[in-house]
Amino acid sequence: MSGRALFRQPRRKRRGAALTLVFAGALTAGAVTGSLPGTAEARRMDAKAEATQGARDAGKGAVPRPEDVRRAAAEAMAKGKSPTEAAEQAVSRSGDRWGAVYSEDEYAEFRDALDGEYTGVGLWAKRERDGHVTVSRVRSGSPAADAGIREGDRLRSVDGRRVDGRPVTEVVSQLRGDAEDATAGTPVTVGIQRGAASWSRTLRRARLSTDPVTVAEPVDGVAVVRVSAFTKGSARAVRDAVRRAPGNTGIVLDLRGNSGGLVTEAVATASCFLDGGLVATYDVDGAQRALHAASGGDTARPLVALVDGGTMSAAELLTGALQDRGRAVVIGSRTFGKGSVQMPTELPDGSVAELTVGHYRTPSGHAVDGRGITPDLDAGPSALKRAERVLTGLGDPR
Repeated sequence: MSGRALFRQPRRKRRGAALTLVFAGALTAGAVTGSLPGTAEARRMDAKAEATQGARDAGKGAVPRPEDVRRAAAEAMAKGKSPTEAAEQAVSRSGDRWGAVYSEDEYAEFRDALDGEYTGVGLWAKRERDGHVTVSRVRSGSPAADAGIREGDRLRSVDGRRVDGRPVTEVVSQLRGDAEDATAGTPVTVGIQRGAASWSRTLRRARLSTDPVTVAEPVDGVAVVRVSAFTKGSARAVRDAVRRAPGNTGIVLDLRGNSGGLVTEAVATASCFLDGGLVATYDVDGAQRALHAASGGDTARPLVALVDGGTMSAAELLTGALQDRGRAVVIGSRTFGKGSVQMPTELPDGSVAELTVGHYRTPSGHAVDGRGITPDLDAGPSALKRAERVLTGLGDPR
């Protein structure tokens, strides 16, 4: 595997629940899995918990070099031990809070998901305050929709195992069949409750697109474009939405809960609203590099970017560019603060280690990692309503 840099969300403890954030040009490997059909709240809780632990662990050792991790894996393999486990131990001892090791199958799944597809049943889940897990969204035309499952239904079990008290990311991973590398067509039985009625249905997993961009029809001169992740084609969907909006329509770019994705897509999304110029700078092993927007973006249309604590990495890169370039008013709460660059290294057994090699900065030189981006305006009681007021000039944007 050639050296390819990437931005990465903190890896979760559960298999198949990670998001790898990938760099540009020839830098084209990486991943999205269970995080897309999960919930923003689950992502925030998992990410913040791991970042806190990472901060405690910082300084335990020097960040390992790729050759050191590769050597540890090779030595373990020669002794009949697991090279993946040896690599994980090397990364863990190093104190590299963003470092991670993925099996060959996990990494292949990640690449597929970055192409905008995943294997699953087409339902999203969230945890309620009483600990129950409910269906928060059902994809039209999916196995879940065909089985009559609706938003608001309580999810009681997956393959006979109760879901109450389990992490939502783990439940989503089981629905997708991550542990057994389940393919399209494999069965999964879900237990559902709606009111007093309860039943079970056996669904067949399918290959589904992530549809990370949703567009609301313009109302009162405002169009809301929500981007939940930057997978392949996201920027094109945003560009099409902007072009279809009437000329006097302002845009709310909703990046809340966006945990990142392909940086190429984030830069291309910046190009929808900028006429060339700097998007971000980054370093890889001390070498300084830059990312630039393409020319010809819509620079006249009013623009607000909505962010929160679940806005991460590639989404922060985009937010920082729009804010620093004076192109958008940023509304919400401080973003997560993930601005480091990882380099993937293939190990002898085909698994992949990702090690931190540098960090990126916004056009004005703001370091994002560990700090996040501070919005221009707090969200207030309703971030979306405030964004609409700012765009229409009905509120005071100070």
